Amino acid sequence: MSDAELVLRSTRVITPEGTRAASVAVAAGTITAVLPYDAPVPESARLEDLGDHVLLPGLVDTHVHVNDPGRTEWEGFWTATRAAAAGGITTLVDMPLNSLPPTTTVPHLRTKQRVAADKAHIDVGFWGGALPDNIKELRPLHEAGVFGFKAFLSPSGVDEFPHLERDPLARTMAEIAAFGGLLIVHAEDPRLLASAPQQPGPKYADFLASRPRDAEDTAIAQLIREAKALHARVHVLHLSSSDALPMIAQARAEGVRVTVETCPHYLTLTAEEVPDGASEFKCCPPIREAANQDLLWQALADGTIDCIVTDHSPSTADLKTDDFATAWGGISGLQLSLAAVWTEARRRGHGLEDVVRWMSARTSELVGLDDRKGAIAVGRDADFAVLAPDETFTVDPVALQHRNRVTAYAGKTLHGVVKSTWLRGQRIVADGEFTEPKGRLLTRTH
Repeated sequence: MSDAELVLRSTRVITPEGTRAASVAVAAGTITAVLPYDAPVPESARLEDLGDHVLLPGLVDTHVHVNDPGRTEWEGFWTATRAAAAGGITTLVDMPLNSLPPTTTVPHLRTKQRVAADKAHIDVGFWGGALPDNIKELRPLHEAGVFGFKAFLSPSGVDEFPHLERDPLARTMAEIAAFGGLLIVHAEDPRLLASAPQQPGPKYADFLASRPRDAEDTAIAQLIREAKALHARVHVLHLSSSDALPMIAQARAEGVRVTVETCPHYLTLTAEEVPDGASEFKCCPPIREAANQDLLWQALADGTIDCIVTDHSPSTADLKTDDFATAWGGISGLQLSLAAVWTEARRRGHGLEDVVRWMSARTSELVGLDDRKGAIAVGRDADFAVLAPDETFTVDPVALQHRNRVTAYAGKTLHGVVKSTWLRGQRIVADGEFTEPKGRLLTRTH
């Protein structure tokens, strides 16, 4: 530890080997040692004694819609990354749609990178987009460092990002598999969505009926068949239907390279509690029933679901009308995701080590950042969240850093207060006070 510039000491440090009292040494933004709690601190190093607050690796959120540039009235890199930092997230990967232009060519990627460069409070990477007409752009985007490619199997909600029908999906998957890339998919079947009952109005039950589980299940089955045939690597986005879990487990047993994520809102909110007209709860696929939620938690515990990400998808408040059919579908969750998940996880008997695995270690693995992020271990970036896990707070939308302070969690009392967040050994937020942006732009390295 002789070269340490900073030592963070806590009675509860979450490491890959478990939770223990430890001193974590940092030099040049990197973790250089994880030592016993009472290890002597070099005179050259600054000591941060965190007491009994938990030191955990900064969270890595691989599913965020920042919408910048083009729809910055919805969100932007400045506000999104501040909200993330306030919630203990130190890395995010931005989705390719809802910005203008979408990230579907290398020039469009460069535009996003220029916009993000001086606004990012945390580290930011980018997904590319797979459209019916941009297959020739996929390899150049891969070589430019995107972490993979997002595709929709049903309409995306924005005209500039059309979905893939069956033949274009197969061609796209084959192309991405040829260069060893990752395809991430919004899996809902458009034909089943079109045939579902469509009843506009404020009743959540009507909206739920319009996005049936069969639509998810059928699309996931199609995705698995194609992935198996092409030996491709695929990832199912924002799983909400527990009915799909057995086929996913079976596919893995057969060697199909499929991973799965779910989201805090599916794990902490239920259809039974959504008030009519409250479209802050609207997302696609939808929040389903409590019994469905129980099965999602079981799948996290047994590893069928790999990770938890926010799918932060904000809009301006005026688009959240009381008609579920026409309101924008998306939930803003960046700042609250850790607390929301931890609140429900502890109630169900899970520990913070589980939360770290689902929200940091496995998300880092998904995008190939597990040599730099996702763990308090030697050689990793010194990205941390300092958490008071037993403290509670009641969600007040006014306290959110999101550009539009609309939240499905308003009024809920949550466990887990983030005391400070650190990026490469620098404290970037503490007790609501932020530094100037210190984030870097990340690209895929392998």
